[in-house]
Amino acid sequence: MNAVVRDYGLVGEDSRDAFDKGLAEAEWFRPPIDAQRLRELQVRTNARAARDTLLWLGLLVGFGYLAYQSLGSWWAVPAFGAYGALYGGAGDSRWHECGHGTAFRTRWLNDVVYYVASFMLLRQPTLWRWSHVRHHTDTIVVGRDPEIMFPRPSSLRRVLGVYLPVAILPKAVWRTARHAAGRFDDDARELIPEDELPKLKWESRAYIAVLGATAAWCFVAGSVVPALYIGLPTFYGAWLMVFFGAMQHAGLREDVLDHRYNSRTVYMNPILRFLYSNMNYHVEHHIFPTVPYHALPDLHAEVKDYLAPADRSTISAYRRIFATLRRQWRDPSYDDPRPDVPDVAGSQREFVNTGHTAWAGDTHDGMIDLGPAEGLAPGTARRVDHGEATYALYRLEPEDGDAGQPDSEFVLSDGLCTHGQAHLAEGAVLDCIVECPKHNGCFDLQTGEALRYPATEPITLYDVTLRNGRLTSTLSPRVRSGEC
Repeated sequence: MNAVVRDYGLVGEDSRDAFDKGLAEAEWFRPPIDAQRLRELQVRTNARAARDTLLWLGLLVGFGYLAYQSLGSWWAVPAFGAYGALYGGAGDSRWHECGHGTAFRTRWLNDVVYYVASFMLLRQPTLWRWSHVRHHTDTIVVGRDPEIMFPRPSSLRRVLGVYLPVAILPKAVWRTARHAAGRFDDDARELIPEDELPKLKWESRAYIAVLGATAAWCFVAGSVVPALYIGLPTFYGAWLMVFFGAMQHAGLREDVLDHRYNSRTVYMNPILRFLYSNMNYHVEHHIFPTVPYHALPDLHAEVKDYLAPADRSTISAYRRIFATLRRQWRDPSYDDPRPDVPDVAGSQREFVNTGHTAWAGDTHDGMIDLGPAEGLAPGTARRVDHGEATYALYRLEPEDGDAGQPDSEFVLSDGLCTHGQAHLAEGAVLDCIVECPKHNGCFDLQTGEALRYPATEPITLYDVTLRNGRLTSTLSPRVRSGEC
């Protein structure tokens, strides 16, 4: 059959279509969970993360030492095999968890392990931090997610290309070299804020310098052994990273706003779970990314009744994956059907308001998410808290001529009345005026001016932008644009 070839790049037609279809930066299904229990599961601890990290590094050093001692014998093969798996394989989950900032409670400890693991995997830290933000924002949305492992139409060649990363990693090194020269590709510019591109360049230069120094060491020593410890383990050990990573989303549905259909949870034995940092609970991780890896089994116990049954083992998971990929060679529209996903009563998609959304663009990490526009009816207001500040968000009754400018319907102001400290979101929104619920003081929602005693001091108004169904703001004071 003639398959429609989709554009998996981040700046092509499918990327634009994702916005048009409401798939970009959208809301996702979230199963119910007791709020207090979720807070308990979100607790991070340095002790647990330090224990697991030191064990991983200890095993790495131990097998590296055994490999050195067995040089010249066949025992070096399994020793280096284990070293590479820990270096280029198990390093992936450490990179992942510390990139999320959930492994350690202390931020700088997360950053140290993240940067070390990034080098082990030859991943530029800044690029991959933003790439993974996008992966979680638009999971398996074509044209938006940069981490889709199996683009469609699938083929044996593409599948082997994933499972034999020795063919892919040279491209990653070449991309790093180009970034070191300041030649940023379109995907990098799409993902990374403009003010962080210099950081990407210097990180790339550091990588090239270390790899170059290792190559020089090999030349001077007349031996490939230094590269077997630095650089090459990323190639010969990446099989474990792919073995784990492919189970996360392979063969599952594209362009759906429910992680139960595009992510997979697989039961594993304790050894594999240690190597993988419990990322086998991958549906749970995507739905609740603020829960640290060590609490994912407990989180699974809390929400499993709302999810599809987990695969019983890696073997059963791979049976489904390979069966699905074979079908997709012939029919790219075919998905793993996931027939056992429960129909949760009242499961409207919900949004976990984290305070802000980090969108790449001219403003770095500055767009504050005020929540969905849907649900805020004309002539009403709702409270928005950010940090230690509180605001009131209003939707005005649109006037003739405003239909083409939906942003003009929304206004954000200081939350408290300047007279009695009552919250204005609880007041009445009348045309372009908000009336304080405590003493009936009124404010003009176009200028912030106090219109009625006892209020005499104005309130500050802020910019509001409607983006893909969500209201956002940089919390910059609003420029007066006219009268209501």
